Amino acid sequence: MFYYIAKYIVLFIINVIFRIEVEGYENIPKDGPIIICPNHISFLDPPIIGAVFTRRIFFMAKAELFKNPIFKFVLSNGLGAFPVKRGTSDLTAIKIALKHLKNGHVVGIFPEGTRSKTGKLQKAEPGVSLLSVKGNAPVLPIGIKSSYKLFSKVVIKIGKPIYFDEYQNVHLTSQDMANIGEKIMIEISKLI
Repeated sequence: MFYYIAKYIVLFIINVIFRIEVEGYENIPKDGPIIICPNHISFLDPPIIGAVFTRRIFFMAKAELFKNPIFKFVLSNGLGAFPVKRGTSDLTAIKIALKHLKNGHVVGIFPEGTRSKTGKLQKAEPGVSLLSVKGNAPVLPIGIKSSYKLFSKVVIKIGKPIYFDEYQNVHLTSQDMANIGEKIMIEISKLI
C-alpha cells in the first residue's frame, strides 16, 4: 500500500518539476519475472523509473543507503528495495533478487553498479548476467536521457525484452557473463 501511495506522490512531483516523456510501454511484459536495467545518471533515476513503470519494482540499492534507520525502513518496508554491497559478490542480495524473480516480480538493477558522472555508459557488472540466467528472467533495457535541470525534459525509452535462453542449463563462464553484460549495455546504448 505504502509503495503505491509513494509512487503517485513521486509521479505528481516529477510531472510538476520535469517534462516526462516515456516510450515503449508496450514492451513491458504484463506478468512474469523481469529484470529492468536502466542506465544510471542521477540519484533521481530510481524514484522516477519506479513512478512511471506500470509494475511494482523491487530495486537492488547500495547498502550505504540502509545505514540510516529511517531510510532503511522506507526503502525496505515501503518501497521493497533491498541492499547490495557493491564491489563484492553479495550472495544475500543475489538470493533476495532470485526469490523475487521466482515469485514473478520485477527486479530493478542498474547494471553499471554506480552512477556515471559523465553520462557515458560503463561496463555491466556480472551480477545482472547471473540473475538473468539463474532467475530465468528476460532483461528489459531502459535508456534515460536528461540533464535533470528544473523543468527540463526527462526521456525514458523502454526497449524490448532480451532473452538469454541459450545460456540455460549450462555452466556460466566469466566470458559468458561478460558477453551477456555487453549485449545488455549495447541495447541500452541504442535507447539513449
